[in-house]
Amino acid sequence: MTSPAKLTVALVQQINSDNACQNMAKSIAGIRDAAKQGAQLVVLQELHRSLYFCQTEDVDVFDLAETIPGPSTNTLGELAKELGIVIVASLFEKRATGLYHNTAVVLEKDGTIAGKYRKMHIPDDPGFYEKFYFTPGDLGFEPIQTSVGKLGVLVCWDQWFPEAARLMAMAGAEVLIYPTAIGWDPRDDNAEQTRQKDAWVISQRAHAVANGVPVISCNRVGHENDPSGQSEGIQFWGNSFIAGPQGEMLSEANNTDEQILVVELDQKASENVRRIWPYLRDRRIDHYQDLTKIYRD
Repeated sequence: MTSPAKLTVALVQQINSDNACQNMAKSIAGIRDAAKQGAQLVVLQELHRSLYFCQTEDVDVFDLAETIPGPSTNTLGELAKELGIVIVASLFEKRATGLYHNTAVVLEKDGTIAGKYRKMHIPDDPGFYEKFYFTPGDLGFEPIQTSVGKLGVLVCWDQWFPEAARLMAMAGAEVLIYPTAIGWDPRDDNAEQTRQKDAWVISQRAHAVANGVPVISCNRVGHENDPSGQSEGIQFWGNSFIAGPQGEMLSEANNTDEQILVVELDQKASENVRRIWPYLRDRRIDHYQDLTKIYRD
């Protein structure tokens, strides 16, 4: 399947509430807006149907999970077909009773499911108790082939691991995509908040540079309360962005508002960048064996 020379991509940065129907309606409105602006590929943020429920451990939350295929993929598949675009969504997948994943699913422009990716790296930190809800993915780091190219879809915590980005690129991914839910503890001072956000941006731009591919990172925005009342909740910092294959910032959202970013990518740029910066050529795989160890004691 030949990828288009020019690809218009978009992301939808939104504020969520505890009303799943309203959240989905907001995502759909954002997708329609992006499509009107010419987007051929639209990316939604992590767990866009709900609040970020991992601030606490609550068994009742499993009621939010759904199968794939299921209601959300049916709705978004119909929308993708109507608009003739590719959509990357992020869902709480119920694989079986007692077995759940944090899953990104790609809807092809004919309405079918092109593929899915189950989040591989699962955090377990204060306010981000994802290990309680999600089983680590078992589909590996495999790009998803679509009519707009091979998509290297990863999810949030995956974005801190260069190994994941590299494996996607080695398998032919033409763009790296990160649906995300990351934010500040409101008690952190401004300097600490700046350090955290800058580290997040730098890490993903570095993946673009090291692999010679664009990066689309879609984060949620807005404050979400801690249901337990034990903390001050999370201030999701937005700053969703689209970077080119040299890490150049093509478009960036702010950290307070709902926004839609639309950018035209020149698919030839990656080819040109890889010719002048041939990292894949110069990798010394004969000396990388220790990367398969947890740590070198």
